[in-house]
Amino acid sequence: MIDITTLFVYHNPLYVDPLFQLFVGLHILAPEKNFQNTLTLKYYYEYLKMESGKGYELMNKIINFGEDVAGYNIPVLNEREIRAAAGILFLMMFISILVVVLKGDFLLLKYAITIFLTDILIRICVNPKFSPSLIIGSMIVRNQVPEYVGAQQKKFAWIIGVILATITFIHIAVLNARSPIAGIICLICLIFLFFETAFGICLGCKFYSMFYKEKAQYCPGEVCDVKSKQDIQKTSRVQMLIILGFIAYIFLAVFLFNENFSKRPYELFGTVNSTELNKR
Repeated sequence: MIDITTLFVYHNPLYVDPLFQLFVGLHILAPEKNFQNTLTLKYYYEYLKMESGKGYELMNKIINFGEDVAGYNIPVLNEREIRAAAGILFLMMFISILVVVLKGDFLLLKYAITIFLTDILIRICVNPKFSPSLIIGSMIVRNQVPEYVGAQQKKFAWIIGVILATITFIHIAVLNARSPIAGIICLICLIFLFFETAFGICLGCKFYSMFYKEKAQYCPGEVCDVKSKQDIQKTSRVQMLIILGFIAYIFLAVFLFNENFSKRPYELFGTVNSTELNKR
């Protein structure tokens, strides 16, 4: 005989239908006379367990973080997609902040921070593969060989991004206020995004080891692994002198050409009136 309590506890509520309720009712009303119904209920219970397993498997595929790739013992993400997505978000945030600086208009920044926060929340709470910026990024780099990195440290870095974006969203979009706090946070977000897209350096991942005992695995460029630098990675004294000489060259250029470079350019293919000529 089947334990009715077990049926109610372990079956998936998403798959209950009238037939299941009917079979349970028959079993309760006449357990000793409805042997055939008992067998039917047992088979139906096994069917429900199978369907429940499919449902849970589907949910695990939807709500998940990281991909299981052969040869990697932890969930990983494609660093190339992440860098492309960081570049997209950086461009959006940079343009919106530039509009604020030049025109004092916060409208575009409010939309940008809302999009930024939503995108990062989808990555963490649902699945990175459903993030709009990562989808666009994957389309851009689809012909490049994937570079897999550990998912855990990326999740930690994106949680930091969610915290910063939430503070900025509440400050600018909800409260409609402006202060140095929001400006500093926006600047931090820009720095994080720029380092990710330009150098492939995840600044948020650098703090991972401070909060977790286990060592981060599969970092971009294998920076997590202590190893000796190759010859091409080493910077010689001659190269350092070149950098110093170039800095001196920049200062010299400013000193010699600042007056000439400060003049407004004229219209190459247009006509210039006398008023503009007098201003020059």
